[in-house]
Amino acid sequence: MALNAAIAQRLEEIAKMIEVLGEDQFRAISNSRAARNIDALPFDIATIADDKAKLTEIEGIGPKIADKIMEFAATGKMKEHEELKGKVPAGLLEMMKIPGLGPKTVRAIWQTLHITTLPALKKAIEDGTILTVPRMGEKAAQKIKQAMEFAAQGQARLWLGQAVPVAERIIDVLKHKLGKKVKHIDYAGSLRRGKDTIGDIDILIATPDIASAIEAFTAMPGVVAVLAAGESKASVRVRTDVDLSRWDVEDKTGPTVQADLHVIPDASWGAALMYFTGSKEHNIRLRQRALDRGLTLNDYGLFPDDREDTPPQQRGIKPVASRSEEEIYAKLDLPFIPPELREDRGEVELTATPRLIEVGDIKSELHAHTTASDGSLSIEALAAMAKERGFHTIAVTDHSQSSVIANGLKPERLLAHIEAIRKAQEKFLNRSGKPEITILAGSEVDILADGTLDYDDKILKQLDIVVASPHAALSQDGPAATKRLVKAIRHKYVHILGHPTGRLINQRPGLDPDMAKLIAAAVERRVALEINAHWMRLDLRDTHVRQAVNAGALIAIDCDVHAPDDYDNLRFGVMTGRRGWLTPDLCVNTWPAPKLHEWLKSKR
Repeated sequence: MALNAAIAQRLEEIAKMIEVLGEDQFRAISNSRAARNIDALPFDIATIADDKAKLTEIEGIGPKIADKIMEFAATGKMKEHEELKGKVPAGLLEMMKIPGLGPKTVRAIWQTLHITTLPALKKAIEDGTILTVPRMGEKAAQKIKQAMEFAAQGQARLWLGQAVPVAERIIDVLKHKLGKKVKHIDYAGSLRRGKDTIGDIDILIATPDIASAIEAFTAMPGVVAVLAAGESKASVRVRTDVDLSRWDVEDKTGPTVQADLHVIPDASWGAALMYFTGSKEHNIRLRQRALDRGLTLNDYGLFPDDREDTPPQQRGIKPVASRSEEEIYAKLDLPFIPPELREDRGEVELTATPRLIEVGDIKSELHAHTTASDGSLSIEALAAMAKERGFHTIAVTDHSQSSVIANGLKPERLLAHIEAIRKAQEKFLNRSGKPEITILAGSEVDILADGTLDYDDKILKQLDIVVASPHAALSQDGPAATKRLVKAIRHKYVHILGHPTGRLINQRPGLDPDMAKLIAAAVERRVALEINAHWMRLDLRDTHVRQAVNAGALIAIDCDVHAPDDYDNLRFGVMTGRRGWLTPDLCVNTWPAPKLHEWLKSKR
């Protein structure tokens, strides 16, 4: 969906250029919101780009933005974008990609020093002329310099699976150092919302010993630079530590990420957690909802709106609600909204908190590999680990013959492997002869470029479960990819479409099929669409999950186990499911054994 990305990019650039010019803030917000919503669309906007009425049905797209979309689809240009580019030097957009360099700061630097490029900005910092910019102190200048240096090291955003362990490590350090002095502690931001990539890490803590919290945070292991250390906030660059050995990536060393510590008054904990969790768009909705009820909302609490300019907490005004998110939502006549839903995608219209899927709901793993292909676990070890986690079923799905690099199984090896799986099952029977855990004989079967499967039907019929996945020809165009995947979904022996686009986050975009057609075929054939839980995949992505859920499609959340630690990735798949509003009933991994096994046998 190249058109979606191109339109979203231009609308976002329009928003940034408007802000740099100091023009209408509302226009900037409207364009930015439209960009975000278009980028998240699960279908190609080109299919409706000539229909203004259908365009304006999309959340956040009004008549003016619809006109810009139609103009770009027809001509490849946006007049407003071109006009703004004539006013704003291109280098300013690059400057705004540096953490901490927002539109207001960039505008001040531009207007004061006429700086329009990163090299010129670097020189101004080195020679000290940056300090002539209004409200620019030495600490702020050094913070910008460090951000530029770290940005030059590599990718700007981390994988979710890189960031969560860092946040948890920070929390563990602070809990250990402060002990019972920690009243509340949590991570916030896009990390708490479960986004697939993370820009930085926000840690919130409520403690009476502020100085010790700041000291412990800035001195903890892994910190490579202290960016700031104030009275109630500190910022550092900290190293990540993840295992990338399974993936063919150029740099296997962990990058650094900025982590910010915010020390919060205990009485304001709920308001601060809500504020720093975001998203920005969700918070805007809540603030407007508060104003509509004669209230004002900030990171200290929900207060009566007395129209005074000075913040209410500074004037001793008692908040209506502040200690918990639940009580704030209740005062705004809303149910509690789970963090993963806070993206301004209809969640403020909810009348009750939805029962979203949780890690504890998962009772089976339906995509796992052993030493027979490219895994590190034996059949017995794989099953034992699944049993320890309380699963009733584990599917052994080693790679098929075309995955040569993954030691895929030729038909004769697969048949012998099936026998080995049957024998392994005998070791997991209780005294009455019933399975302590059911071990399924399956395969992750390659979907070839033309949509045919990597084994013939005679072989496939002997498998308990077939996970059909694309691994090669991942640069196919959209129509070809759609035809290929739909053909696989409609195959009579396929149960699950594995990691449907084949993307690797920050590495390759993968296929770009028409998801509506894939979902329709999956609903028709009762095939489950997989959320591959590995944090480099998370495929299906959240917006695709939402579209599938709305259509009533089945979803599988699988860890694609190759090694023991892969089981721990389940939480990332669940986060993605929750972001897509997934309920337990639609996820086949939550089903009790009889229901799951009946569904599997229905394909035989």
